[in-house]
Amino acid sequence: MMAVTSACKDKMGMDNGKYVRYTPEQVDALERLYHECPKPSSLRRQQLIRECPILSNIEPKQIKVWFQNRRCREKQRKEASRLQAVNRKLTAMNKLLMEENDRLQKQVSHLVYENSFFRQQTQNGTLASTDNSCESVVTSGQHHLTPQDPPKDASPAGLLSIAEETLTEFLSKATGTAVEWVQMPGMKPGPDSIGIIAISHGCSGVASRACGLVGLEPTRVAEILKDRPSWYRDCRAVDVLNVMSTGNGGTIELMYMQLYAPTTLAPARDFWMLRYTSVMEDGSLVVCERSLNNTQNGPSMPPVQHFVRAELLPSGYLIRPCEGGGSIIHIVDHMDLEPWSVPEVLRPLYESSTLLSQRTTLAALRQLRQISQEVSQPNVTGWGRRPAALRALGQRLSRGFNEAVNGFTDEGWSMIESDGIDDVTVHVNSSPGKLMGTILTYANGFPSMSNAMLCAKASMLLQNVPPAILLRFLREHRSEWADSGIDAYSVAAVKTGACSIPVSRVGCFGGQVILPLAHTIENEEFMEVIRLENMAQYRDDVVMPSDIFLLQVCNGVDESAVGTCAELIFAPIDASFSDDAPLLPSGFRIIPLESKSDVSSPNRTLDLASTLEVGPAGSRASGDPMRSSGTAKSVMTIAFQFAFEIHLQESVAAMARQYVRSIIASVQRVALALSPSRLTPHATLRPPPATPEAHTLAGWIYQSYRFFLGVELLKPAAEGNDSILKTLWHHSDAVLCCSLKALPVFTFANQAGLDMLETTLVALQDMTLEKIFNDDGRKTLFAELPQIMQQGFACLQGGICLSSMGRPISYERAVAWKVLNEEEDAHCLCFMFLNWSFV
Repeated sequence: MMAVTSACKDKMGMDNGKYVRYTPEQVDALERLYHECPKPSSLRRQQLIRECPILSNIEPKQIKVWFQNRRCREKQRKEASRLQAVNRKLTAMNKLLMEENDRLQKQVSHLVYENSFFRQQTQNGTLASTDNSCESVVTSGQHHLTPQDPPKDASPAGLLSIAEETLTEFLSKATGTAVEWVQMPGMKPGPDSIGIIAISHGCSGVASRACGLVGLEPTRVAEILKDRPSWYRDCRAVDVLNVMSTGNGGTIELMYMQLYAPTTLAPARDFWMLRYTSVMEDGSLVVCERSLNNTQNGPSMPPVQHFVRAELLPSGYLIRPCEGGGSIIHIVDHMDLEPWSVPEVLRPLYESSTLLSQRTTLAALRQLRQISQEVSQPNVTGWGRRPAALRALGQRLSRGFNEAVNGFTDEGWSMIESDGIDDVTVHVNSSPGKLMGTILTYANGFPSMSNAMLCAKASMLLQNVPPAILLRFLREHRSEWADSGIDAYSVAAVKTGACSIPVSRVGCFGGQVILPLAHTIENEEFMEVIRLENMAQYRDDVVMPSDIFLLQVCNGVDESAVGTCAELIFAPIDASFSDDAPLLPSGFRIIPLESKSDVSSPNRTLDLASTLEVGPAGSRASGDPMRSSGTAKSVMTIAFQFAFEIHLQESVAAMARQYVRSIIASVQRVALALSPSRLTPHATLRPPPATPEAHTLAGWIYQSYRFFLGVELLKPAAEGNDSILKTLWHHSDAVLCCSLKALPVFTFANQAGLDMLETTLVALQDMTLEKIFNDDGRKTLFAELPQIMQQGFACLQGGICLSSMGRPISYERAVAWKVLNEEEDAHCLCFMFLNWSFV
């Protein structure tokens, strides 16, 4: 900083030993120009002297020095402001860490006391009996603050008593030792992290806690967090049924809340609860909540059809003002989601504190950080929209998808009769305007003729495939599962109402273009517009070329995140893309099923300075069940919606069922291909393709390598192409074949080759050879191609190539050779990449 300051002083006015002193009028004139153009050219500076007589006595060179100095001061000011902000953040983070250290010391003291207590009980032979009067006795891993909740009543005094008790229990979880917290895997605290994230161990229900810094004032933070549907995608509705003020300046609210079910295989949840907002003596703002139940003798709410009544244990937000602006926030979410009400295979969804943290606690922190960033750096993002408008669009997409998955009767959904196979459920809705959130009239002036909506949905169990990788593949290789005719049908319905175009008469697409719109904090979610090009619509035998546009939200594609729900939700849109455009969201949701054996060990401490080791492929060395177990499971939910005219219900329902079943088959095929042995060492190797062409090609590859290089490529267990193909398929190095066209396209790869490119045999044929190389690699390849064609082979130096997902891959060296057929004509080129790994 001192060096920069000295440099600035040299530029301020020292020119050949002369110091120029400017008058206030001259400074004002120069400042005005600086705000218009911080770095004017010599011609502009001369023009300024001519236009401003007060600068006529100053030489152009001196004005140049003034602008240099002014830019230097501006740079210094910005850097000083940045350093002050970093210092404030570090100071606040240090305060958080000190508080966390104090809490851990208290927890250690409790554990030492309990250990000595149990040791004494064991020695006395009376371990079965415990002293309920002791506040720190542990029962089922839960620290009980009181032996039993005393009866309350529905009067203001009774509600205040419940509220004060809720406040005490919440604070004991947020800053005390009422719950044993362990650091959530994959979350590293620090000045650039989202916060200090922990999950519970051994307590009843599931619980998550977060501490973080946000650049918003406490009242604004509380306002955002209270509006739960605006940031909590799983929240369907919150109704405040009664509000009362307390004598201490606080507020008590009686509320009813509904949560969506994440999958078609489980019912939704609802809560009848109390929320208490108050200000503490130190100025901290507290918002705490809990369920109201019969044990408290408080006001009750009868059960609601199609919902399972869950329990919200004392939870909430502690918001403290931070020196220099902003807030320090503690968030606690603690629920009992009644896992008994779902099939056993799905119970991990309702018993996972990690999933609760990802979908609820972290969602709140990310919303606060996102809004704080938008306030400090206001800007306009993709397609001329502000971040708040894009957030609203993302919320509409998510809400529409959740409504489709749940199919609530009060929204107009009803189930139609099955076709005899219960794998796909179909619901119809004759009031689409309510769900689509708009009057169905579009920018082209034509009213919509659609008077109904149909949703075909299904859920399936996936094994041994990371959700992030599968979702990325579905996003980037739409042609692997999507039907162009169905996309055309959906877009036509959005543009002009119900589509009367026969699906079989809709043309194909030439390609997929992804147009990014916005990214949220730490790229946890991004929104984009997908343009499917060169689609030809047929109307009255007239071809009308146009492009299909899809608005798409994608999240959960970070492989390093633990317990993250991965979602790909999209909806066809008109090219006008207005804010009130109707949306019919469809898509995929993949949720990992974290078994109880995968959760954090009780012996794991909350190490605030620890980091997870990362392997060469970006995977964690430990702590990730998706990586460490060959039997990791997840549940995928698929839902697709269609607008149609009610008299076409039967044909549209048959089409929708068939389409979703074809998607399920495609997903199963892709999931199998994306479950390589290098990710799950204990998994069974996939079998090679059993086609006659594959056996023949394997023989040609084997013979050509021996012919041109004079050595054996393989050592098959037996004679014949069957054994050669099997050995080639399981070869440890990546072997890929491409055509001899002007633009070589891949035609075959062994298992290692598919793993390296992160693709399937079907999708492989859409990839060109030059696409996997960077500029240097392409230059080397094109330089060696003549030698390969003339000599028959070439050895390529090591370098970097790219997978279909865009991930860089390093390889030690590569061998390329010409593959000859039985007539000794060149059939294709073959490449073998040795010792490859993801960078």
